Amino acid sequence: MSSGTFKAPLSRRGLLRAGAASAALAGVGGLASACSSGSSSGSSGSKLLNVAIFTDQASADKMAKAAGTFEAAHPGVKVKFTGTTGTDWNDFFSKLLTQMSAGNAPDIACVATEGLQLFAAKGLAEPLDDYVKRDATELKPYFADVHPALVEAMMYQGHLYELPTDFNAGNMFYNTSLFNSVGVDRPADDWTRDDFYDIAKKISAKGGNAVGYDWVVRLWGSWTSWMYANGGNLLTEGKWDGGDWLWNTFYPNDPAAAGRKGGWRWGDPTANSAPVVESLDYLIQLQKEGLSPKPDVGGGTTLQGLFSSNKIGMAIGGGFWAGGLHNAGMADDAFDVQYFPKWQSQRHLFGSGGYGILKSSKNKDLAWEFVKTLVTPKNIDLLIPGNVTTPALKSMLTAERYATTGPKNWHVFYDTLTKLDDTAPIPAPPYYQAMAIALNKRTTQAMSTGKAKAALDGLQGDLETAAKTG
Repeated sequence: MSSGTFKAPLSRRGLLRAGAASAALAGVGGLASACSSGSSSGSSGSKLLNVAIFTDQASADKMAKAAGTFEAAHPGVKVKFTGTTGTDWNDFFSKLLTQMSAGNAPDIACVATEGLQLFAAKGLAEPLDDYVKRDATELKPYFADVHPALVEAMMYQGHLYELPTDFNAGNMFYNTSLFNSVGVDRPADDWTRDDFYDIAKKISAKGGNAVGYDWVVRLWGSWTSWMYANGGNLLTEGKWDGGDWLWNTFYPNDPAAAGRKGGWRWGDPTANSAPVVESLDYLIQLQKEGLSPKPDVGGGTTLQGLFSSNKIGMAIGGGFWAGGLHNAGMADDAFDVQYFPKWQSQRHLFGSGGYGILKSSKNKDLAWEFVKTLVTPKNIDLLIPGNVTTPALKSMLTAERYATTGPKNWHVFYDTLTKLDDTAPIPAPPYYQAMAIALNKRTTQAMSTGKAKAALDGLQGDLETAAKTG
């Protein structure tokens, strides 16, 4: 996911972070970690601040550049980024708990949407409310530059747990060469599912192993984007009470903050509801008609490779695709991006990433000072270089930023938040990982059997069990 390069069992964002780190260095919606002797003192008496990131150590080492200015301003303080790999967010947090038991607790962790509620529900995360209230004047420029949807996605049970650094919404990337070859222009902003279908049919009829559309089986940016556009969701949507202080302080009179509360409250499963079934049935239809191949399960690296090889006309991607396609050797004018097509609505989904403080940190005040530095434009660029994800700060999205990588219509990334006000985060309750695994299993079942309703009846049961067991 986001962001782009994923390694097998890591979640979208973890993979994104991993990809971001590797891509950064060479250059997803990413993450990283570093743990080590918490806020302990080194042999020389210096303080060590540990940042845990869900990625490999090589990637974490590159992200450590973001600590340079902070260390210079705080003599005697060292910041260590430690990469921690794992099969999923549960595995990541289990390893953090092990590190805590061993006296090597991290102070800060980079956690994406997929893991945010688990991070908070396990009692690992420190609410940032008091820090943000105390430093409200200092933080007003930051919040003024961040869409409230991204902030609300970092809240749980009324408390703010992270300051968002990046996000990726599920837009539609298209191959300009394939579009031109069948006489298709850029779709209108308000294009529809019928428009999408007509284009996919033209490209698939072209031959040469090109297909109109392709996708991967995962929760972010999968058939789930069609589900959002069709008015469905896997879980009942709700909001936790709270957060009024934040909205009143930073977003007074901002229409985009209207109705915001204390974070998303995911309720009973609705995986076999009519709009959800209809959405997955549509993907089965595309496959049967030869407009889309059987999808892979995974992060999307293969998908980007096929897209950059002119084998795919359209695919769901976020801002991380800009860096991913560029790194794959695709010219900046060989692809472009548009909003996801309208079905019942043009609602998009997104995932976001940020940094939170561990409740176990022995130096929370120092950790907070560092977290604040991580949301500056300079450090966001150091953490996620090369357009391998979308900065949370709107001011960072400029023509200059995308001049090298493309796409031409890069404004779509942030406009998805500002112009489509029903855009919402992916469903990510504390049992997210169980949900993601079940979704992959049942989606694969549906695409193999052609029976969406039966597969989603199974998913409904899976989610009801996961919701009870946590």
